[in-house]
Amino acid sequence: MTTEDPNQPNPPHHPDESLGVERASMPTTVDPERSETARKFAIEAARTLHDDKCEQVIVLDLRQKSQITEYFVVATGTSERQMRSAGHDVAELGEQMDMPVFRSNLTETGSNWVIVDCVDVIAHVFSPEQRTYYDLEMLWGDAKRVDWSRPGEEPAPGSLGRDRAGIGPNATKSDKDRTQD
Repeated sequence: MTTEDPNQPNPPHHPDESLGVERASMPTTVDPERSETARKFAIEAARTLHDDKCEQVIVLDLRQKSQITEYFVVATGTSERQMRSAGHDVAELGEQMDMPVFRSNLTETGSNWVIVDCVDVIAHVFSPEQRTYYDLEMLWGDAKRVDWSRPGEEPAPGSLGRDRAGIGPNATKSDKDRTQD
């Protein structure tokens, strides 16, 4: 049995610890069945948004990262009407999949960010400008991306996310070189 010397600093267990930053471990969902339902709903919500012609649809797995929710579904809409309609479709899907809407802003007009909060899954449909401004996928850059494509389909453009430089996974060398300037 070894005893730790209280006068000696502990070696960092995570890269952030060497910077003096502590990462809290988030508790896992107690009910694995509910967690699986949330995952399935997030995937179906992403497919619904894609079918509704939303662009750059991604699913972020926030389990172990957030105490607020398990998944974010993030998409870009082309107009306020389309964004609200897509949000209503996600809300309807939530009712069908036993993930009812806790809160949303679907009745607001003039919004350029539609939120459908189903507690374990929160769908965000942004205007292009708002998505760039809030940049949730970079804010949660350490979250895993969930592949939501249907079996036999290629992943939709933009669905695999991008790195912190804004470069997607299929970027060419010249795309990456441009960000080095």
